[in-house]
Amino acid sequence: MSDSRARLLASSAAVLAAALVLSSCGSKSSDGDVESASAGAASCVDTSGDTIKLGFLNSTSGAMAISEQTVRDSLLLAAEEINADGGILGKQIEPVEEDGASDPAVFAEKIGKLLTSDCVAAVFGGWTSASRKAMLPVVEGANGLLYYPVQYEGLEASKNIYYTGATTNQQIIPAMDFLASKGVKTLFLAGSDYVFPRTANKIIKQYAEELGIEIVGEEYVPLDSDDWSTQVAKIVAAKPDFVFNTINGSSNVGFIKAYYEQGLGPDSSPIISVSIAEEEAPAMGKDVTGQFAAWNYFQSVDSPDNAAFIKAFQAKYGADRPTSDPMEAAYTSLYLYKNTVEKAKSFDVEDVNDASDGVSFDAPEGTVTINGENHHIAKTGLIGQINSDNQFDVVWSSEEPIEPDPFLESYDWWDSSAE
Repeated sequence: MSDSRARLLASSAAVLAAALVLSSCGSKSSDGDVESASAGAASCVDTSGDTIKLGFLNSTSGAMAISEQTVRDSLLLAAEEINADGGILGKQIEPVEEDGASDPAVFAEKIGKLLTSDCVAAVFGGWTSASRKAMLPVVEGANGLLYYPVQYEGLEASKNIYYTGATTNQQIIPAMDFLASKGVKTLFLAGSDYVFPRTANKIIKQYAEELGIEIVGEEYVPLDSDDWSTQVAKIVAAKPDFVFNTINGSSNVGFIKAYYEQGLGPDSSPIISVSIAEEEAPAMGKDVTGQFAAWNYFQSVDSPDNAAFIKAFQAKYGADRPTSDPMEAAYTSLYLYKNTVEKAKSFDVEDVNDASDGVSFDAPEGTVTINGENHHIAKTGLIGQINSDNQFDVVWSSEEPIEPDPFLESYDWWDSSAE
């Protein structure tokens, strides 16, 4: 058994007890051991008709709505396209939508409802790692499927989740390699106060030491807070070569406001972000031209598949609507699910998992392929610089898809036990 497969199974086992509580799908055996989630979670998915229910779970209210509404839109586009092309195994997709309300507890409640009351075959959505962590034990307890479309901090794998956004070695590490290539010697870390930024920054700090980059400050603000004035004053005092931004949602607006009002800019201490994309850039309230972002897709990617995606998205939602990485990863996730189900010739979770390895899709970002052991996908790393049109000029590319390594097993400098 490979290390990644062992970790995947360990991850499932570690959250099983919580899953049974949250989803009420499991039981204890006579000797007190917890039985497998699938044993107590008989599927209620109805495949007898000419439709198949799929859950779309995104925040259309709260602090994360600025970002998650775009994911919802791209999922609806993919569903419309797939239905027009005959559906999945001849069945039309029937979306069942829920609002996660930017609250992890609501995400946990709603995914439980979707899987056990609405009886959807799979759920697509989530954004923050807090929302994903809240959903994980529920989807495992119900033995369902979640397709999660956003870059995250890695260090996780589940047989019930497919991660179609980047893991750490496909976004954070390429961003650090880019900074090193630019001669960066000092770095300030600014993040929202929850699991993704804190874990990502733990990884950044270890890799920074390996690269000879000094971390000159590390500050966090709650996800729903817009006041960054005190923390940005510390950035001004530290005078870093770059700021690594792991802030999520509308809190970015407050950070950018304080950053520019206190005299910082791309010519002094430029920012590299992992959550500001084409949709968010024009909403920052300031001209962010010259700043950087690390993603795996930009609207500026030059390919026939991307041109078709942009044309379809803007035809549905308006010519002024940009496309972005999480939107593209969500769009791609629905097609990967379709291709996997049709390879398996089944909507059954175990059949889908058995068929998943090697399933690919010619996505707008380029061809992506599922790794059946860790349920992540191979993705090309990109660094973009924001131009005056709030688009990103690609200034660095990995050229080829990077194989997912969510547990950083191939990096000697990584120590998961370090503080």
